[in-house]
Amino acid sequence: MDDFMQAAIEEARQGLREGGIPIGSVLVKAGQIVGRGHNKRVQDGDPVTHAEIDCLRQAGRVGSYTGAVLYSTLMPCYLCAGAVVQFKIRKVIAGESRTFPGAKAFMEAHGVEVVDLDLDECKTLMQTFIEQNPRLWFEDIGEL
Repeated sequence: MDDFMQAAIEEARQGLREGGIPIGSVLVKAGQIVGRGHNKRVQDGDPVTHAEIDCLRQAGRVGSYTGAVLYSTLMPCYLCAGAVVQFKIRKVIAGESRTFPGAKAFMEAHGVEVVDLDLDECKTLMQTFIEQNPRLWFEDIGEL
C-alpha cells in the first residue's frame, strides 16, 4: 500500500475517533497531498460532507486538477463521483468497493480511470462499522 492510501486510511480512522463514519480521502497533485478529509456528516450535521467533498474543500482552490489523483478508502458515491467528473479529476484510487459499490461505472463512463485496490484493511474498517452502526450507515447511503 502506498503512502497516499495510508493517509486516506488515517483520515478514515480520525473520522471514526470523532464519532463519524470511517471513510477518508486525500487529493494528490504533483506527488504531494494537497487536500485531505474524512466523512463529517455526523460531526457537522451536514448530509453532504462526505470524505471526498471534505477533502476537496480542504484542498481549496487548486486551479486545474490536471494530473490530480483522488484516493478514497471506499468507492465514491454518486455525489462524490459527480465532483470528480465536474473537476475533471481523471484518476480515482479506492481502497475497496465490496461494502459499497459506489459509482465506478459512472466515473468510468466520464473518462475517469478507477482503480479498486480491494484492501482488507479498508473492508474490515467498514464492515466493523456497519455491523456496529447499521442505522447510521443506512442513513449515510440514503437507504434509511
